[in-house]
Amino acid sequence: MKIGLGLPLHDPGVLLDWARRADTGPFASVGLGDRVVYDNPEPLVALAAVAGATSRIRLQTDVLLAPARETVLLAKQVATLDRVSGGRFTFGVGIGPRPDDFTATGQDYHRRGRRLDDQLARMREIWSAGLPAGIGPAPSRPAGPELLIGGFSPQAVARAARWGDGFISVSPADVTGMLFRAVEKSWEAAGRAGSPRLVTQVNAVLGPPDRIERGLASIAAYYRSLGPYAEKVLEDVLTTPEQLREAVTVHEGLGADEVVVYCWTTELDQLDRIADATG
Repeated sequence: MKIGLGLPLHDPGVLLDWARRADTGPFASVGLGDRVVYDNPEPLVALAAVAGATSRIRLQTDVLLAPARETVLLAKQVATLDRVSGGRFTFGVGIGPRPDDFTATGQDYHRRGRRLDDQLARMREIWSAGLPAGIGPAPSRPAGPELLIGGFSPQAVARAARWGDGFISVSPADVTGMLFRAVEKSWEAAGRAGSPRLVTQVNAVLGPPDRIERGLASIAAYYRSLGPYAEKVLEDVLTTPEQLREAVTVHEGLGADEVVVYCWTTELDQLDRIADATG
């Protein structure tokens, strides 16, 4: 099973240093989450810079709020990032739980799921045939970059089987297991060949108590608007190497192909701590 690294969301200035260090191994990917109404870097722009600073590691959105964006331009941006990275880009997409991200971009929060379905169909057309004529560049493969669907609902599960190459879960382990099995069942029912790629995320802050305190404060700020869910996220943060190792083992048992460890502090030694704990 592979280990990915979620890059710090709250300081764009450290991203390239983190990415260069991660590129030396042992991590399989680096990822960025997505918000609009938050002080985070825009993922596609940031990962384009990361692509230029790395040569081996995969780049991933965990996950991009596609329905908050215009579809044709998004298809062009994604294909561009895929090409400039040499086909190293994994396009993780979801609908997001926060209304303010959609209000800010003038999109209907209540139609975001249906909008994403329409977007995926349109982007597949653009990537595979350049429709309407002249929209490029062509991605590294005709179907577009590797596509992971994130979410919590039956609709997300069905979306993964219809459009995706796999599924990404940000839920607790017990829920993740149920989602993975539902994705596999839906995949088989849709007549898809092979198996879906299954990815999961965990939040970790390793190190001395003052660093853990700062990391937990960053997590609380990011999730604050989600009410009781934020409390659950904080309860599940991994703060010791033993907890992280156990979580990786649990997710491997659930069938995960990759666990992405999201970091919430900017100190570079966090990469070494995570590598030591998961190696």
